[in-house]
Amino acid sequence: QVQLVESGGGSVQAGGSLRLSCAASGYSSNRGCMAWFRQAPGKEREGLANINRLGGTRYADSVKGRFTISKDNAKNTLYLQVNGLKPDDTAMYYCAADPLYCGLSWLYSYFGQGTQVTVSS
Repeated sequence: QVQLVESGGGSVQAGGSLRLSCAASGYSSNRGCMAWFRQAPGKEREGLANINRLGGTRYADSVKGRFTISKDNAKNTLYLQVNGLKPDDTAMYYCAADPLYCGLSWLYSYFGQGTQVTVSS
């Protein structure tokens, strides 16, 4: 059974940084693709970044240059470094994994429960 558990969210002031983590069990981070999404109240889930099994990355324009996705295959953990946070970044952040799909839409097979990021001005 695949489990993805996010952590590292919190409340920060604008301009601050956080490092989000996603620990995977039942799924190896060196296969397929893993990604980060976010969803704010009343808005659609937004794909932020993904990383394939070879370490290649892709970012949404909205976060390019501010967010960095990475993974540690030895720890089976996915990360998202988020810098220069803005109030508009306030949302629940989710990690996702899929053995075949590797894009920025929500077609991943597995999602975690999310970690909340709140940015105050």
